[in-house]
Amino acid sequence: MAASEFRVVDAHQYDYRSPGRWIVSHLVRRPLLPLVFVISAIGMALLQSRGAVLTGEAFDAIVGDGGVPAFITVVLLILAVRLSFGLVDLLNSFLAQWLAQLIERDAREELYVSLLGKSLTFHNQQRVGDIMARATNDVQQLNAMLTPGASLIIESLISIVVPLIVIGSLNPQLLLMPLLFLVSFVVALRHYSAQLQPVAGALRGQFGTMNARLAEAISGIEVVKGYAQEAQEQARFEANAQRYRDLFVREGGVQARYLPLLLYGVLVGLGFAHAAWLLIEGQLTVGEVIAYMGLLEILRFPTFISTFTFALVALGFAGARRILQTITTETELDENVGGHRATIAGAIHFAAVDFGYETAAQPPPWPGAPAIPARVVPVLRGVSFTAAPGETIAVVGQTGAGKTTLTRLINRTYDARAGTVSIDGIDVRTWNLDSLRSQISTIEQDIFLFSRSIAENIAFGVSGTADRAAIEAAARQAQAHEFIMALPEGYDTVVGERGVTLSGGQRQRIAIARAFLSDPRILILDDSTSAIDSATEDEIQQAMRQIMRGRTTVLITHRVSQIRWADRILVLKNGELIAQGTHDELIEQSAAYRRIFVRLEEPEQGASTWAS
Repeated sequence: MAASEFRVVDAHQYDYRSPGRWIVSHLVRRPLLPLVFVISAIGMALLQSRGAVLTGEAFDAIVGDGGVPAFITVVLLILAVRLSFGLVDLLNSFLAQWLAQLIERDAREELYVSLLGKSLTFHNQQRVGDIMARATNDVQQLNAMLTPGASLIIESLISIVVPLIVIGSLNPQLLLMPLLFLVSFVVALRHYSAQLQPVAGALRGQFGTMNARLAEAISGIEVVKGYAQEAQEQARFEANAQRYRDLFVREGGVQARYLPLLLYGVLVGLGFAHAAWLLIEGQLTVGEVIAYMGLLEILRFPTFISTFTFALVALGFAGARRILQTITTETELDENVGGHRATIAGAIHFAAVDFGYETAAQPPPWPGAPAIPARVVPVLRGVSFTAAPGETIAVVGQTGAGKTTLTRLINRTYDARAGTVSIDGIDVRTWNLDSLRSQISTIEQDIFLFSRSIAENIAFGVSGTADRAAIEAAARQAQAHEFIMALPEGYDTVVGERGVTLSGGQRQRIAIARAFLSDPRILILDDSTSAIDSATEDEIQQAMRQIMRGRTTVLITHRVSQIRWADRILVLKNGELIAQGTHDELIEQSAAYRRIFVRLEEPEQGASTWAS
């Protein structure tokens, strides 16, 4: 079983060896539905064929000796056949739609769970718009592939086989033209499908590219407008849309050269001439000729609908291939279901830890150039330190020194490439991932809030339903209660996506309240008070000192006041831990820390002067 950070217990296992096997494994999950669908399709074909034969018998009754009673009997039989056909067709259509909707739902859920289980390394290398295209449009295309696509193809296949059997029962000689048509139809269809599949694959890929570009532009709309780049973004989107349109035109060109409809026209002409010749020879009756032509008419439907059904199947397979590519992409972290579970005391130990980000392989930058292979960009090298339970560790260093990366190794957002990171003396790889992360809370500078109520955002890190009183208490501790109550709906106010309707300081206070409520054993603060004014920060610091009591805290900050009261300070430079100790020890022993401290102290003094 592939590694995954999250799995659904007792989830159904599908066959991932190929898109076709994957689709079939979805179908056979509910074997009764496709079985009844095929049986109903056979029933429809039999009723259609019987109706054509009865029409011929009606003509024979008119011109023969049966008279009016025989004619009325045949007419009533035709009426019964058509009514039965309508009922079976209703059942068939219902089953096809039901099965397609179930598979679309299952595939969407399967893809979503797979995305939840992927590591942050995977998500960092993906374009959000392309992932959204796979989760929405490609999954919908899977539905369209099943119905009307594959369902009509199955019906068409049956609608060819059954009439041929009935034609043979009328007169085996009448099979000559339909069999010649069938051979030419299969050859033409294979050629058509071979031309269509690469276009369909390119079409789905270009849709993902276009959607990714659109998502980037909308997500970065503030930057686009800030630099007056609307016209340039419009031109880029138009170029992507043009390529998408061109692929649709190519698909239309393939469909325009569809031969089977022409072959069917030839079949009707030659088939009628052959039946007329047999009639003249006395080997057929007029009614049998009419029945034969009616049976040939049934072959028109599968010939006609194959124009677009095979296109739908090709697009569906292309979408399934993209979905399967996402699901089966390996991720390096695993939830470790049977791993260590315990209440964290808070001891953290880094032993000679190395880490680097792996870049994704890139296609050749220009035709003829070699592809750019994946490589590892080193970030941390040989980092070793120990934090006792309840200690506050401040991490300082220049931008890009690896401060944030160091904190992400603690909760296994990433895994060290060398050395070990352990919590309470146990390697983090040995911990059950859910148990580990549920006891570690991270507040970052770039706060993400969901487009939900403020109460739901504060309670996000708590399993189950959080008590409103506890939510409000956490907000009060984070100095967020007053501004929340000033909002139109208070705690029930729905914030915009990513919290854009709130200020930076408001978003950070909600994130701090979320951390208070989750009651973590290890607290990671990544410059979490950078957008809070000095007066509010003083109040928050008092509350934060209370929540830090008895909890291990790793603090990344540019606030000198916070660095001073840390139990220990780590100094990073170019990914290496060059010094560690208390503030006084580092001021005395580390020139690098003195330079950093002076640079940090000057802005705060300036801010204080300005405020006064």
